[in-house]
Amino acid sequence: MKLYRIRAIAWKEILQIRRDLRSILIVVAMPVILMLAFGYGVSFDIKHLPTYVFDRENSQQSRDLVQRFRDSEYFHVRKRVDNYRDLVHAIDAGNCQLAIIIPSDFSERLSDGRPVSVQAILDGTDGNSANVGMNYAESVVRGYSQQFQIDWMRQKGQRAPDPPLAVAARTWFNEDLESMANIVPGVVVIVMAVVGTFLTSLTIAREWERGTMEQLISTPVSPMELMIGKLSPYLVIGLADTALCAAMGVWWFGVPFRGSVAVLFFSSTLFLAVVLSLGYFLSVTLKSQLAASQASMVVTFLPAFLLSGFIFPIDQMPAFIQLVTHVIPARYFMSVIRAVFLKGSPLLLLWEDLLALFIFATVLVLVATRVFEKRLR
Repeated sequence: MKLYRIRAIAWKEILQIRRDLRSILIVVAMPVILMLAFGYGVSFDIKHLPTYVFDRENSQQSRDLVQRFRDSEYFHVRKRVDNYRDLVHAIDAGNCQLAIIIPSDFSERLSDGRPVSVQAILDGTDGNSANVGMNYAESVVRGYSQQFQIDWMRQKGQRAPDPPLAVAARTWFNEDLESMANIVPGVVVIVMAVVGTFLTSLTIAREWERGTMEQLISTPVSPMELMIGKLSPYLVIGLADTALCAAMGVWWFGVPFRGSVAVLFFSSTLFLAVVLSLGYFLSVTLKSQLAASQASMVVTFLPAFLLSGFIFPIDQMPAFIQLVTHVIPARYFMSVIRAVFLKGSPLLLLWEDLLALFIFATVLVLVATRVFEKRLR
């Protein structure tokens, strides 16, 4: 592999981009348009919200309250933990969206007729789920409170203090439950997927339609050198679009950015390697700019929009569709970028999603270079 060959191919691609007004408009206009269009999200009903419980008392009364959460279709009590540290780790790792903490004097306060608070901690990276989850948690506690009042009246013949039980809810990572904090990072994924795949889907197809493929085939450039040279300018463009979208999200929409810029661009580079290789593969196989561009929109925009968790929570989808989402690269990057923006997660907590992106990139690069043949047909 020769660096000067890659550099020559990359410079040739840069010249073609400069001469193609459509490409420039896509690069500049699409990120801005999508960011403005999807600045506000839509709310959906949530069921089976992943829930952890820290019961500091473990009495009959506290277990009864936990059982109400188990019986509700809106919650899925995955685990009971014994300490606050495990609870925090579960939320940071994304295993828990709602944490219920029952105080150590829960039954004592109820027996004395004193108000008692049950703490609910919510993961606010998905603002819609956190907002709905908080309402459902309050509903469960209110139901328990009403039943307690009835039992109190039966046993003591007098009305119980009102209210005997309350929820002290705290939302982490998205304290105000603003939908933009959830949607705007997701728009970055959509922009990168669409722009990256669409532009690179035109690279080889353009050479065939303009009759310049014969010149490329006659050169000593290897398939890998050709691919790297063709995709290098688009990698730079994709990273520039990432920076543009992130800047708009932070300074225009006021979305917090708590993570590391290095982690953001490292993960973005991995995802760009996936979508750029996919667009290149479509360009090599279809050999038509129209067909390749249409195919790129079908295989990137729709899956990234519908099956990545951008609009619809993945854990609320049917089981079969949840399995399908595992072959959608945008699913993994969506999880990464939201965690980087809102949680400030380090690489260590993101390694599973980043490993999946690395595998996708490796497979697509190998397949794309294998499919390309330096001969005329």
